[in-house]
Amino acid sequence: MPTLTIHSAGPGLTVQDLGRPGWKAQGLSTGGAADPLALFESAALLGVEPSDAVIEMMGFGGTFSVNEGMRIALTGAVMQADIDGDAIPPNATHFLPAGAKLTIRGAQKGVYGYLRLAGGIATDPIMDSRATHLTAGIGRRLQTGDTLPLGPDPDRMRVPQRLTPADRFSGGTIRIMPGPQTDFFSPATQEAFCATVFHRSPSGNRQGIRLDHDNGCFGTTGGLSNVSDLIVPGDIQMTGDGVPYVLLAECQTIGGYPRIGSVIPADLPKIAQAAPGTPLQFTFLTVPEADATATSQAATRRALTKMCQPMIRDPHDIADLLRYQLISGATPGDDLERP
Repeated sequence: MPTLTIHSAGPGLTVQDLGRPGWKAQGLSTGGAADPLALFESAALLGVEPSDAVIEMMGFGGTFSVNEGMRIALTGAVMQADIDGDAIPPNATHFLPAGAKLTIRGAQKGVYGYLRLAGGIATDPIMDSRATHLTAGIGRRLQTGDTLPLGPDPDRMRVPQRLTPADRFSGGTIRIMPGPQTDFFSPATQEAFCATVFHRSPSGNRQGIRLDHDNGCFGTTGGLSNVSDLIVPGDIQMTGDGVPYVLLAECQTIGGYPRIGSVIPADLPKIAQAAPGTPLQFTFLTVPEADATATSQAATRRALTKMCQPMIRDPHDIADLLRYQLISGATPGDDLERP
């Protein structure tokens, strides 16, 4: 069985997939990758299922090796990486030979980076998912010395691919839609909220992030005895002292703090990938306008697959040609039977 060995692990490594939808009634949020778009990008590059499990790296990477050669892709946060000292770019497929060391360093842009191996991480699923859910006590952070089972690479002969994703690390304008408690905030407060340039606070995790600002507090005009109700990732909760928090993948399932609105799913990766200090400003969409931005997972996968392009490398830049399949079906010859 192919395996992945972790020789050194940063503090924020976990196994993630698209999470556990359908368990909110039992008090468990969906969880899964903080930036699910990155999972669709790496799946499109490698030609595998987006639901296959990956390694999520929060800010810091690690050093890895496999016992059987396998294709890999790095998406999400931009993190410097190399294979045995040879630098590899993100948002592209690469072949990781057996025994070679893949080293991934800290994030240069963004927060959450993702390592996908073509065979997927084959740990035992819990409640139909392999995702670590730290707040629910499902799974744990990965540590130095861990070995993870992998599935087989389904298509080692696939032409290497590259992808140029849209920037989601610079913050900027974030679209939100009104919710059932938006009217608890006066029109003047809503207008001030959208006119304010926030900055992503250093305070935050997979449950949510705080927004820092210098524009007073954003209090409500009603709903101070609001009964707790359903909340979802993207909701912007306002604490009693008027400090906004944007909820992320591992948020609780119900809450009582009033919510001024909710970030649309298409823009939530920009929130997840906003490093501390990143400027963020909000603009309201109507519900019909927000609905028009919705895209199915199947449509997202098709669009990203069309964006992938063959990655052509100059043989002079390849340190060891025997590691690469330059002609479909050709091998280095070390797997042939000897007379």
